[in-house]
Amino acid sequence: MTFNSDFEDMRPYNNSEVAAAVERISEDIYFPEIVKFIFPEKNVNEYAKEFKKIKTVEQFQSTVMVAALNKIHAETVNEFTYNGIERFANDLPCMQISNHRDIVLDAAQLQFILYCNDLNTSEITFGSNLMNPQIVVDIGKINRMFKIVRGGTARELFANSLKVSEYMRFTITEKMQSTWIAQRNGRTKDGIDKTEIGVLKMFAMSSKKNFVENLNDLNITPIALSYEYEPCDFLKAREIYISRRQTYKKQPKEDLMSILYGIKQYKGNVHYTICEPISRSELERCATHSPSERFKQLATLIDKRIYGGYKLFKTNYIAHDLRTCKSVFSDKYSPKEKEEFEDYMNTGLSKIEGDSEELRQIFLGIYANPVDAKKTFVSGQWSVVSC
Repeated sequence: MTFNSDFEDMRPYNNSEVAAAVERISEDIYFPEIVKFIFPEKNVNEYAKEFKKIKTVEQFQSTVMVAALNKIHAETVNEFTYNGIERFANDLPCMQISNHRDIVLDAAQLQFILYCNDLNTSEITFGSNLMNPQIVVDIGKINRMFKIVRGGTARELFANSLKVSEYMRFTITEKMQSTWIAQRNGRTKDGIDKTEIGVLKMFAMSSKKNFVENLNDLNITPIALSYEYEPCDFLKAREIYISRRQTYKKQPKEDLMSILYGIKQYKGNVHYTICEPISRSELERCATHSPSERFKQLATLIDKRIYGGYKLFKTNYIAHDLRTCKSVFSDKYSPKEKEEFEDYMNTGLSKIEGDSEELRQIFLGIYANPVDAKKTFVSGQWSVVSC
């Protein structure tokens, strides 16, 4: 496969386009707010001069995004840890597929881990619904984000999926750059991380090779991410509650508000597990099944990796015991921690209109469901990220 103009409207910026994007960002009305958040000690006008010296993607990521993640972690994260980084030691390009809990932070924090370990950062999927205003587009595309078109007719969806599949395969096999994509379309709202078979079928659309050769070329590598306090947990509970009664319609700029809320919300401890890649022998076992079943088998493999790598926190155990009215996991938390979590839950839910008990059960499910879903555990030492 060779690069062609079909990718022009979706690809990230290259280095020759960075200077112009940086200029636009520096002149945007939101720029002063961004500077005050990341660099509160700096004068906005003075920093703008420094900012405009950025000429490459690598410079932007190392000077701006690393500082932004450090700031977010300092203000909203107790401890940020990871394990399995040795699986990226050879820097072999791969299809990084993870569970999805936060619109921006899921992929951004993985890039932070890669950067801090002197590894190449990935290209990242960027939903067209999020590409507004222009400053979001510029920051995203400098950060190696590529566009996925959302919505459309069945024919348009097929054409867009094929295009994304071709671009990701091109990126992995020819540009020799890893890509990141979520295991499903949209964030997990209920705490149950399940790989959508449609996502895996999309991977395969861009090659005529047999199932094994086709997907083995992509080096599929599952990644499990875990938050002690779920980003946008109360917003998710509200959306589930409304969706049970009617079609949920997002309000204007709702995605942008969720991005900002997720960034600013306290997240407690956060952990990433880079799981064992899907091996050729595993793909061969999947291929022994019927064409319709083999992708289901692959999805199950990925789910088991992610469930295994998922780190359960005290919030998960507390919620599980509260939901079941038992004390099965009481050794995992203290009475005070349980009381604090209940206060946190009750305060947040009191601001949402609706049946209080149903909302409570929905909220508890967001935290308790991972306890039930977890099937295995990936052991290993966790490293604290500080960069």
